[in-house]
Amino acid sequence: MTAPDPRPLLARALDQVGTLVADTPPDALDRPTPCDGWDVRTLLRHLVGVHRRVGHVGTGGHFADVDAVPEVADHDLVAEVRAARAELERVWGLDGADDAVLDRELTLPWGTMPGRLAGFGYVQELTVHAWDLAAATGRTAALDDTLAAAVEEAARRMVPAETRGGPVPFGPPVPVAPDAGPYARLVAWLGRDPAAARTGERAPAPR
Repeated sequence: MTAPDPRPLLARALDQVGTLVADTPPDALDRPTPCDGWDVRTLLRHLVGVHRRVGHVGTGGHFADVDAVPEVADHDLVAEVRAARAELERVWGLDGADDAVLDRELTLPWGTMPGRLAGFGYVQELTVHAWDLAAATGRTAALDDTLAAAVEEAARRMVPAETRGGPVPFGPPVPVAPDAGPYARLVAWLGRDPAAARTGERAPAPR
């Protein structure tokens, strides 16, 4: 069965991250995040790198050609995210004008796969990093639970509980209450403690 087009969810994830990045106060840059060893500044730089990678791999480039955490001056972070988003929108045809990227074989940190699957992998990464940033800056209440619910369903299939550690950059699932919300369920499945913003516990840093 052909995987669905990930671009509607990708656009939604990009919108959410873009708003969070733009609204991050300068005095929050040194705060710790749920990613082990990363402060908000490092996470924002990584998000620049993620945006750049999504565009680069969409052209058939190798993910390792783009730094995961590029050096970006604090005052340039928002502009660099926006510039990288504009490029990835062009490459991925987020206006729906060009579907070629969906069936192109793309090389990502977690393997080589068609763009349909690669795109969803980046939806997952952006959606989870949105929570990391929101948790570090006290904005989890504003997150998109509908997006999280869509990502969680696929994440449970694509990232089984048994395959954690080593090349898989997620810790073991964290138990949550039966009535936990979609975002709490998603990040817990991917090894983050939904209470991390309160407890200071950390998840493994991404690659």
